[in-house]
Amino acid sequence: MRAAVWHGARDVRVEDVPSRDPGPGEVTITVAYCGICGSDLHEYADGPHAIPVGTPHPESGRAAPLTLGHEFSGTVTAVGPDVTGFAPGDRVAVEPHYRCGHCARCLAGEYNLCDHFGFAGLMGDGGLAERAVVPAYMLHKLPDGVSLKQAAVFEPAAVALHGVRRSGLRDGETVAVVGLGPIGLLVVQLAVRYGAGRVIACDPSPSRRDLAERLGATETVDAGELPVGVADLTFEAVGTERTLNDCLAATRRGGRVVLLGLGGTFSVDAFALVNNEQSIIASVGYRDCHPELIRLVAEEGMDFTPIVTSVVALPDVVRDGFETLMNTMEEIKVLVRP
Repeated sequence: MRAAVWHGARDVRVEDVPSRDPGPGEVTITVAYCGICGSDLHEYADGPHAIPVGTPHPESGRAAPLTLGHEFSGTVTAVGPDVTGFAPGDRVAVEPHYRCGHCARCLAGEYNLCDHFGFAGLMGDGGLAERAVVPAYMLHKLPDGVSLKQAAVFEPAAVALHGVRRSGLRDGETVAVVGLGPIGLLVVQLAVRYGAGRVIACDPSPSRRDLAERLGATETVDAGELPVGVADLTFEAVGTERTLNDCLAATRRGGRVVLLGLGGTFSVDAFALVNNEQSIIASVGYRDCHPELIRLVAEEGMDFTPIVTSVVALPDVVRDGFETLMNTMEEIKVLVRP
């Protein structure tokens, strides 16, 4: 079968890879759509960051070269031994978190903090392929009213929903979102749904600010123009020192900042942080979010696909996917249709 395989930085190849049958507890799906994530771009640009090289990941048993893609949906084509609840023909969304099931965090239900933390498509073979074999625990069956295209956006929507849950958002609060990539835009949409009274969306791109307004933002501002001390709660969805400090400046005394962006080592004014009694809350991945996202679409008619700006074919994934996303702000979410 054909797959987009990561061999190294700036070296993703669409090539033939061996198919395999699902093993115990595994399911094979034919991939309908797979999104390209910011994490994928980091791996493409200057990885490896999360991709295991040399030593296989303990849950997947895989190391590079491996198939990218962790934002995917598809149709079940085969089930392995001991799998119940799924059958060929089922339409599914994939929640690509690996989990061991027996570490302290897994036993506490916090499987996104598993000792063997990882994602199919980064630490194991993923969905930028014609077919994917994944553990059955990753799958969520879709009701008739939820499309496979919608389901391919559930993974970034889950990141946004987990961040909103971590934030402790209260009805009527003023929320600022800094960075209107896919995650930031979905945070805007979900913050409105879960009771924010005012949502200020911040990004240098006019087209992204326009989309944020269509998703419910009360107002938008250019980068660096957030008003000081206005927000009860701010989401950092870029991953730079400058934007983190912009978030702290925009947050009122006693307010909260949620870190969603992937960044390195930052400097902050710890004296001001303490003096203002602000909280910085980190959020990684998601847990128990997919059922709620499916419900929001199936029962409330929410639509997470406005962030999708292009659908490309698998053979064109490097040119029209990775390279385009690296070089333009006009693309937001690119889906690949293997």
